[in-house]
Amino acid sequence: QVQLVESGGGLVQPGGSLRLSCAASRSILSISTVGWYRQLPDKERELVALNSRTGTTNYADSVKDRFTISRDNTKNTVYLQMNSLKPEDTAVYYCYLLAPAWGTYWGQGTQVTVSS
Repeated sequence: QVQLVESGGGLVQPGGSLRLSCAASRSILSISTVGWYRQLPDKERELVALNSRTGTTNYADSVKDRFTISRDNTKNTVYLQMNSLKPEDTAVYYCYLLAPAWGTYWGQGTQVTVSS
């Protein structure tokens, strides 16, 4: 089993920045695809950013050039740097991990609210 614990969410004004962190309970990031998804009430969970173990990164069109996903395998932690935040970025953000032989895991979610 792998536990993912997110932190860093909160309330920020439009145009502001936040950095989300996701700490994994096992040292398997180096073999994992990791990512961030977000979800609004009564909406489907949607991909925000994905980073493969080989370094390939994909972003949703709505966050390109504003959000950056990164990882520190030595700290078992994944990050999402969010800049130029907009009200439409308001959602619960979930950390995601897929590792061979381990399976797929999700964090518990962290609320991000962009409002003046």
